Amino acid sequence: MINYILQVVLFQVLFLAIYDFFLSKETFFTKNRWYLVSTPILSFLIPLIKIPTFQKAVSQEYIVYLPAIFLSPEKVIKRTFETTTFYESLNYFNIIFWVGVGVFLILFLIKLMKIINLIRINKAEKISIFRLIFIPNKTNAFSFFNYIFLGKEIPVSQQEKIIQHEMVHSKQKHSVDLLLFEFLKIAMWFNPMIYFYQKRITLVHEYISDEIVSKKEAKEVYINNLLSNYFQVENVAFVNQFYKTSLIKKRIVMMTKNQSKKINQLKYLLLIPVLTSMLFYSSCSNDFNHVFKGEKKQLQTKYRSSYGKLTSFKGSHETYLDEYFGDTPPNEMIKISFDEFTLLEKQEFEEYQNKLKESFKHRPNIYNNMNFSFYKMPNGRNAYATIEKGINFLGKNNKETKKESEDIAFSKVEQAPTFPDCEDGDKDCFSRKLQEHFNKNFNKNLLK
Repeated sequence: MINYILQVVLFQVLFLAIYDFFLSKETFFTKNRWYLVSTPILSFLIPLIKIPTFQKAVSQEYIVYLPAIFLSPEKVIKRTFETTTFYESLNYFNIIFWVGVGVFLILFLIKLMKIINLIRINKAEKISIFRLIFIPNKTNAFSFFNYIFLGKEIPVSQQEKIIQHEMVHSKQKHSVDLLLFEFLKIAMWFNPMIYFYQKRITLVHEYISDEIVSKKEAKEVYINNLLSNYFQVENVAFVNQFYKTSLIKKRIVMMTKNQSKKINQLKYLLLIPVLTSMLFYSSCSNDFNHVFKGEKKQLQTKYRSSYGKLTSFKGSHETYLDEYFGDTPPNEMIKISFDEFTLLEKQEFEEYQNKLKESFKHRPNIYNNMNFSFYKMPNGRNAYATIEKGINFLGKNNKETKKESEDIAFSKVEQAPTFPDCEDGDKDCFSRKLQEHFNKNFNKNLLK
């Protein structure tokens, strides 16, 4: 999950950087509005998209090992909280996260109730599809969906322009944008980029309203009216307000700015390489659910099979993968591909394979005779299978299987392989020594 959150924040930083450096000074206000609304949502979706074509474009070793950098901090953090006592075993990150969600949800409900109370206790006048609500003894002016709130203390001569301004907010459903960011703040309250997005979308809303209303009269007159109205501001983040001190200067600068040339709209094409790069990155990173699915180690289950007989027992070490040795594939199990392993399962198998190869470096014919495949075992865990025809994997104490091994194991081999310290052609010695070798080198020390 930490990897996913980091990607979301990183993508939002990139999107906002493009907006601030290339788009914020342009007068394409409606396009900028949709940019600011869509890109934070894309930031949440892109890490979930995996495109196989992009995955194949990068060498497997980079896909597997580079993302491990992001896993290390969480693993260290998890180990810090792994303890036997009740209080220390609590997942403090989950607790802090949900406390934050609860606090921001309560703050949102308080703001919403404040607006609902204003609607409930004050009389509303219907103007077309809008409802105008006068607030006694106030000079506030703001809108929320089709409701326009106007302080009764605002001079009548100024009310018309303010109402026109707020009607633009209402018609274009700017409140929907602000509510979206309120919900994002609740879900990801710790992400500072959401707050930066909300400030920018608020400013774009004002640009849109100013542009439409100022066309009905000279811009100089509209700017003078804007400067002459110093109203109180209701402390509600998701309402469109006629007057915000921090935005006045920026609004005036944008109103006096010449219209951007149409060719400048080509700047939006910057999104194409940026989105491609993001999809490439997320596709070449292991899906966060897939990576963490098998992260917790368990006591390894070892499966043995020889001539159709299958047995299992618990090993002495915790691993990500179970283990199967047999002379035939476990047909009753579900065969899977190596690509279905998690990142940590892949790393563990590759360690096993390297140690196995090292162990038989002086006898490469033995290693080359082994076939590896992968299975979903009855306990739900993934397992690597080492399959060697004609070898007894059930143990030297199984007399019945040992007898079968003597009669059948090498019946179809013209020249039996010879294990060190065994005489040439001694099949029984070969089977026994190979079993002892596995027990000694892999059952105890392989995956420490």
